[in-house]
Amino acid sequence: MKKQTMDRDWIATAETLSSALPYLQRYDGAIVVIKLGGHAMGSDEAMDNFARDIVLMRQVGVNPVIVHGGGPMINAMLDKLQIKSSFVNGKRVTDQATMEVVEMVLSGVVNKRIVQALNRQGGMAVGLSGKDANLIICEPANAELGFVGSPTNMDPAVLHNLFEKDMIPVIAPIGAGRDGETFNINGDTAAGAIAQSLNADRLLLLTDVAGVKDDTGEVVTELKAVDVEAMTQSGIIAGGMIPKTETALEAVRNGVRACTIVDGRVKNAVLLELFTDQGAGSMIRA
Repeated sequence: MKKQTMDRDWIATAETLSSALPYLQRYDGAIVVIKLGGHAMGSDEAMDNFARDIVLMRQVGVNPVIVHGGGPMINAMLDKLQIKSSFVNGKRVTDQATMEVVEMVLSGVVNKRIVQALNRQGGMAVGLSGKDANLIICEPANAELGFVGSPTNMDPAVLHNLFEKDMIPVIAPIGAGRDGETFNINGDTAAGAIAQSLNADRLLLLTDVAGVKDDTGEVVTELKAVDVEAMTQSGIIAGGMIPKTETALEAVRNGVRACTIVDGRVKNAVLLELFTDQGAGSMIRA
């Protein structure tokens, strides 16, 4: 006969699952777009933890969409191939040779690594880029930067087809031009455009900071669009946080219910954000 005593950790786990019920009900059938980058991509362990969370989301009825970056991997491959880059105002110029490397790394190595991680955890992931099924049509974001694209037309039909089959789309931020060109797209920008085209319930931008901080250095857990604008004008929001908050504002003003800048260094950050009271970053609403 097997005997066991009730452990406080087991009881706490049961309480956590029970308290998640309203959130599980709230997000049943919801579309959640997640921009993957930073720490969550930094090691096999972090990737496996992230993949497990995403598969759990799919298992409880959420429709997750993963959009990923891969800047460090692109830089490493450019160095390996001895392809030198030029810069305009601190931004890399993407010429034809660089664009070929970008597509090879993002649509190939990085995308398939994420797909494999999700499938190892029991999910059914499918790797895509914005070029597939005309998902993202681009125009040049800045003529001086070469093949850096800005999304202008979106067709998310292929994503809805994947949702119907319980599959998880994993999207490389590569877009097609109207004349057959291939464009590199900023990962946050691509995620925001995809979220808008899907009228997604949530957009989560995983990053390596705790969230948006106020003038005392404390993380603000929830902001309205007017708060973000005021903090940007006063210089409280600055540097690398500006592009993320701009993406968030664009998204929530165009059909996305809320965008959260999530601390991707926190284990299970996506689950904490969606299924607990505490969250794991700064939520921005219109």
